[in-house]
Amino acid sequence: VAEAVARRLRGGVLEREGTSVAVLQSDTRDHYRTFQMLDRLLHFPPSFGGFFHRFWRFSLTAPLVLGFPPRCRGPPRYYAFDEALARELLGKKLSKGTKKELDEMEENSPKQGGKFSKNGGGNPKSEGNRGETPEMGGVSALGVSWAVGDPLTPGVSPRDYAAIVFFANSRFETGKRRLQFLSFADFAACAQSMMGHWSQGALAPEAAEPDGDLPKSFLQDLKELKVLVTDKDLLDQHKSLVCSALRGKISVYNELEANFKALSRALVNVGGKLTHARDVRDFFVDLVEKVIEPCRSDKWSPGDLRLFLTHYTAAPRNLPGFRHQVLWERYMAAITACLLRMYHD
Repeated sequence: VAEAVARRLRGGVLEREGTSVAVLQSDTRDHYRTFQMLDRLLHFPPSFGGFFHRFWRFSLTAPLVLGFPPRCRGPPRYYAFDEALARELLGKKLSKGTKKELDEMEENSPKQGGKFSKNGGGNPKSEGNRGETPEMGGVSALGVSWAVGDPLTPGVSPRDYAAIVFFANSRFETGKRRLQFLSFADFAACAQSMMGHWSQGALAPEAAEPDGDLPKSFLQDLKELKVLVTDKDLLDQHKSLVCSALRGKISVYNELEANFKALSRALVNVGGKLTHARDVRDFFVDLVEKVIEPCRSDKWSPGDLRLFLTHYTAAPRNLPGFRHQVLWERYMAAITACLLRMYHD
């Protein structure tokens, strides 16, 4: 209250309104009490949005209390967070114990500032607890009042919240040194691909699991794909099909031919280990260490990687005896999207 009053005084409100300091203090306290009573609405954007636009007409204090400029839409600004803060939150368990960590993050997040950092930390958990909309497979109803792609709300997406909740539930490792080149946007895109292709809601929206959790039955089934690397004949045939299709089309053909089996084992085994909590945690570490870094070392271009993954995914259709094509393509759709997004300096 004191800070808001001081800011208004510096802005010359007494001269403009012809009032006293006592009235100004009383008015400011009244509005803070109003916002405390309406705190529950902040977790329901449609209700908050309707109230905000009605209340703004009659309030002199709202801009100072919430920090919204006069022409800003309230809900998007309240729910927004900068990417540095979001990047720190990824993979952390969102609980009461997170508050202390958020206090430390605030100090290192100059764009966000203290006021909104705690909002950005608490909102993902509260939004995740409200369930998912089937058509988005893990994205909460946060987007009802400010839709994705709305030109008036740039940079604010319910998918960002879904990504944080998804990472918190799965506890993916994101803090290791070899992952520091990846931004929040990179991880959010990967989360969207994984939820879009692997979650139960991707196949049956009505059966979508809370927070976009990956179904255990799907993760168990991924073990069946190991036949592509444990069966020597299938591995050799797979290599032959991919190399034949890419001869003369990529600049690293010799490197591909020499390293195909190692790359294939890495791609298949990453999925085969996802039934174990520790291996789920190391999912992105494994992709970087066993696929991205070897390809970088051999100077693969993003185009080379895209062509390889396209033919690598399609080739098993022509492998006699391989009976898991639907599962394989569902698995590789997300792996391909993640790798192509992550393959940069």
